[in-house]
Amino acid sequence: MDWFKVVTFASLFGTILCAPQGAPEEIKIISQTNEIFPEGNYEWSFEAENGIKAEEKGNLKKTNDAENPEAMVAQGSYSYTDPEGNQISLTYTADDEGGFQPQGNHLPTAPPIPPNIQRALDWIASQPSTTEKSRRRRR
Repeated sequence: MDWFKVVTFASLFGTILCAPQGAPEEIKIISQTNEIFPEGNYEWSFEAENGIKAEEKGNLKKTNDAENPEAMVAQGSYSYTDPEGNQISLTYTADDEGGFQPQGNHLPTAPPIPPNIQRALDWIASQPSTTEKSRRRRR
């Protein structure tokens, strides 16, 4: 078989497979609000026809930092249905002290500390603190 024909056919076949498979479904926004207040606070929310919902409120707070006397604190939430049909809901707070702090049942959690490791940690914590300098000389 002619190699030129094989390479040409393979190239055309690959090009066809890489072509877009159709336009994505258009999802309409059924409600949306967006307010910015003179004192620097804001609120926004939206809901899409596919069940996605999101909202956030932000307000300025005073800080003890002379260079940045105010910081924004944002609190919000969003929810959607994942591809397996589970309802995913997340709430969050974001500020200058703790950063982004999400909370949701779908988020992973750390496994419990094994009992033998916990006993070792408890024993270490119960020991007196030593601040003596070592008597060994370094060479």
